[in-house]
Amino acid sequence: MRRRHHLRVPGRGAGRRYCPVSSAVDIRPFESANREKRDPWKRPGGTTFYFVNDGIEAALDKAREAAGDRDVRIAGGGATILEYVNAGLIDDFSIAFSPMLFGSGVRLFEGVDAGRVALEPVRAEPTQRVTHLTYAVRER
Repeated sequence: MRRRHHLRVPGRGAGRRYCPVSSAVDIRPFESANREKRDPWKRPGGTTFYFVNDGIEAALDKAREAAGDRDVRIAGGGATILEYVNAGLIDDFSIAFSPMLFGSGVRLFEGVDAGRVALEPVRAEPTQRVTHLTYAVRER
């Protein structure tokens, strides 16, 4: 059975430019590809975030090792999506889209290699404040 690699993206963003707020449940451990050297971040409930400085492949390898035969989920913002999609390392991704204007940010699909990658819409779940979108990542 092939493990799936997902990318979950919170609608308000994530990464170094966003204040981390976590209510993660039963996610142990968490690996993060990061350019800054940081100590592990222990959260109530047993989740520990480990920050990996060796790139996205190293972070994914460590997450796969920790997950065993379970799926791996990656959380991040637009830059994280671009890195993992262009590297061919994820099967699908979900976005919680809530249109708010804050100024500037990362254009979600700018930089995706459209000659190599196709995004197939899988699901759209609208609510009053947010629309949850899921896309499958396919090779052209």
